[in-house]
Amino acid sequence: MPDSIQQEARQILDTLAFTPFDQCHPLSHEFLSIPATAGLYAFRHLTEGLLYIGKAKNLRDRLRGGHKAFLWGWLDRYDPEDVRIAFVTLNQWQKPGLLYELETLILQASNPPYNVKIPREV
Repeated sequence: MPDSIQQEARQILDTLAFTPFDQCHPLSHEFLSIPATAGLYAFRHLTEGLLYIGKAKNLRDRLRGGHKAFLWGWLDRYDPEDVRIAFVTLNQWQKPGLLYELETLILQASNPPYNVKIPREV
């Protein structure tokens, strides 16, 4: 994998993990503050940090459609006010497999607890 992809993955992980919590997007029904574009997203807890990282061709639709992180957060009895979403959008023109490559690198580096199936390095 080229170094540039690894560098981009590191920058995205830093953004997902270290954007100040109050600048992350609160949970909602419609997620209107989340763009309808391709990108990577993270469920973050106020004190526990990263809970889940994923990719989507349309971030808003992915979150509107329901997500296992909502159920797991409820089962862990997290206050919904303490869970927010951070995201990074990607240009539509970038190569199609880039989302998958970036997600794989980010999951290998961060290992969030709600990501059950973590791709292994090939």
